[in-house]
Amino acid sequence: MSYLKFDKTIMINLEESLSREVLRTNRKGAYHCTTVVDCNTRKYHGLLVLPVPELDDDNHVLLSSLDETVIQHGAEFNLGLHKYFGDNYSPKGHKYIREYSCETVPGTVYRVGGVILSKEKVFSLYENRIMIKYTLEDAHSATTLRFRPFLAFRNVKELTHANGSVDQSYTEIPNGIKTCMYQGYPELFMQFSKKVKFVFEPYWYNGIEYPKEMERGYPYQEDLYVPGYFEVPIKKGESIIFSAGINQVITTRLKGLYENEVHSRTPRTSFFNCLKNSAQQFYFRPNDDDAYLLPGYPWFKVRARDMFISLPGCTLSIQDPVRFEKIMTTAMPALRAFMEDGKLDFVIHEIDQPDVLLWCVWAIQQYAKEAGAETCKKLYGDLIKEIIDYISSQGHPDMKLMENGLLYAEGKDKAITWMNSTVNGKPVVPRSGYIVEFNALWYNALCFHKELNEEAIDEKVANLIPLIDKSFPEVFVNGYNYLFDSVSGSVVDWSVRPNMIIAVAMTYSPLTRIQKRAIVDITTKELLTPKGIRSLSPKSEGYKPYYVGPQVERDMVYHQGTAWPWLLGFYLEAYLRVFGMSGVSFAERMLISMEEEVKLHCIGTIPELFDGNPPFTGRGGISFAMNVAAILRVVEVLKKFNAE
Repeated sequence: MSYLKFDKTIMINLEESLSREVLRTNRKGAYHCTTVVDCNTRKYHGLLVLPVPELDDDNHVLLSSLDETVIQHGAEFNLGLHKYFGDNYSPKGHKYIREYSCETVPGTVYRVGGVILSKEKVFSLYENRIMIKYTLEDAHSATTLRFRPFLAFRNVKELTHANGSVDQSYTEIPNGIKTCMYQGYPELFMQFSKKVKFVFEPYWYNGIEYPKEMERGYPYQEDLYVPGYFEVPIKKGESIIFSAGINQVITTRLKGLYENEVHSRTPRTSFFNCLKNSAQQFYFRPNDDDAYLLPGYPWFKVRARDMFISLPGCTLSIQDPVRFEKIMTTAMPALRAFMEDGKLDFVIHEIDQPDVLLWCVWAIQQYAKEAGAETCKKLYGDLIKEIIDYISSQGHPDMKLMENGLLYAEGKDKAITWMNSTVNGKPVVPRSGYIVEFNALWYNALCFHKELNEEAIDEKVANLIPLIDKSFPEVFVNGYNYLFDSVSGSVVDWSVRPNMIIAVAMTYSPLTRIQKRAIVDITTKELLTPKGIRSLSPKSEGYKPYYVGPQVERDMVYHQGTAWPWLLGFYLEAYLRVFGMSGVSFAERMLISMEEEVKLHCIGTIPELFDGNPPFTGRGGISFAMNVAAILRVVEVLKKFNAE
């Protein structure tokens, strides 16, 4: 039985099926995303969504959807599904679905009378192309398939409406057509693996709605253009492959192309394989020379902090150190350019954030654990020394080294940490001064630098370690046995927040075992949920657990009580550091709770965040790299514990 399989009872119940999304990506930043019943519920959904760098830095929906119709004896059965005004769904093709599975590739089985039709979708890894394979499993009379392509040709952040500016022209090509709605866009090539008839019948389908956008307080209605339809006869046992891309394909090669793509997939037959597959979907290679990690889907661009936090889990934890090295090879020139003259990178956004360099050192430290100290030193020893020297010589414009060895950063007027939501240009959580995870990362980085480059370490830098051993607990440990989140002179943040757990999870920590135990205990009591670690304790002022409403309301609560799975990863690492083997069964139980999520939201992956209170609903981006990476790291840690 398939690990990710949903039967008829779930598929025909729209309350259940519309909440389950499916995502397939490629290395070029393009993707296919919709719900398991192929009803788009977001403006970001589409069969073919891809970057158009000639227009802007965003993705664009070219092909929104493809409605299939089964025709027998002149009777038409439309398998499509769209939402219109007033909770009206048409043509209600979901009622024909018998099952849906997503083990290797997304697959749907329809039954229309005596007709059984299967549909499988695969998104090409290295070119912007989606392929859909239709197989007539059973039929008792002549059968024809009709396909209506719904075109958008728009930015994912916008909506399109019926207009007279559409270029309705098209050109017939082998087994299909090519067309382009607006100047500046690439041509869309729609082809089949066998000869088809195209009937030009231009029509606007007006008032299609996206309920997820309505929930988020955005415009949610649009019109989609259908240039006509394709018709093709199909015999029992026959398979037909549809291709949509921005380049023409040799149609006789479609079967081979499709099969090669399927064979390269990681079958999602377990929780680990789901996470491994999801981790690979964040790989981004806009050209042959550079490699990055995207923070998530569907609306994220490359961000430095996310990339380094996600990097070990998305590569090393799935036994892919070569991918780690490729991404670091791309990142190192950008890091050095910033340290040398403050130059910001065009692709890696937010590289100037104060903690980015520290997270980079942490990521390299994880590589050293897998590849060995000598290999790590050879590849990254110089970079680590440059980072430590840069910070210790007061090179960073937004972070200063103080006499007590701790780092001080000014964050009153701009967001400088991962808690970066802003309203009216001001941070919602203004973390300023001595910031707890900055200094935990700093201490860990210094100790790792000493471990790796002991013969080359500067005496002044080496002396920082015993200095921080004394100053870190003096500044951050309070009388209630947890850590202040930030300290700026006499102004201290008493809020119970999760950033302190990072100080326990680090390989090197300036805390005593007793202090670590106390931090783990209070995190467990006040911040732990089945889906992640709360960003703020319910006992702290300003606790807001539900991430709902318009953008401003969501920004206000983004880090005020919502639960984050990536922090659960650090929490469980900290827990295992404190309790050792006795904590393994607890960690395994926590992973069981996370495993439920791969079948509830975007199947096979983990969303960005969860509400901090029951029922702990998944929110935000449908697939988030830091979360996937964190859970993969915990799985690897548990494997090592169980192997001992």
